[in-house]
Amino acid sequence: MKRIDLRLLLGVLLLIGGVLMLLDTTGILRGAGGYFWAGLVALAAGVFLYYYFADRSKWWAAIPGFTLAGLAASAVLPDRLGLDGLAFLGGIGLGFLAVYASGRHQWWALIPGGVLLTLAAVSAMTEHYEVQETGGVFFVGLGLTFVLVAVLANMRWAYIPAGVLLIIGILLGTPFVGILEYVWIGLLLLGGLALVISAVVQKS
Repeated sequence: MKRIDLRLLLGVLLLIGGVLMLLDTTGILRGAGGYFWAGLVALAAGVFLYYYFADRSKWWAAIPGFTLAGLAASAVLPDRLGLDGLAFLGGIGLGFLAVYASGRHQWWALIPGGVLLTLAAVSAMTEHYEVQETGGVFFVGLGLTFVLVAVLANMRWAYIPAGVLLIIGILLGTPFVGILEYVWIGLLLLGGLALVISAVVQKS
């Protein structure tokens, strides 16, 4: 099988890019230049994803692969939809989840993956659905991330931050958000009282 000359391939790509950018600049085909660059980014994403799916030991390729795929998707999505943040951040998050999928011992990837997918959801709610109060969603998403760490990676310690974050998220997402201020005060008072009692009992 005859090997394709790299110079020929690059030359054809440059010619196509030049024609599309000319059409975009002259107003004949609006957005053609953007689609060209998005196509190049998607091509680069395909290369990294090929390495990842062909050999799972190359888990690192999932991060640039899904990131570039998300970037390409965000570039071609219409601005009026407000989903570019969802595509880009979601792509990065999926990259980290793919790292975990390549080996369960890489449980650490669940944390940045969950955080980024949460940020992607918050971005979509803010830009596409025009929801302003997304603090509760953010904390609930972080809490669910640590729940996944606890369940999938059998890390029992993760239930503690998961519980705290879920409680904060639920409080922020309900009319009882004002109670949160009193919760912090109560925790400070209880913590201080416990320390004082411990010190007094120890001296006696």
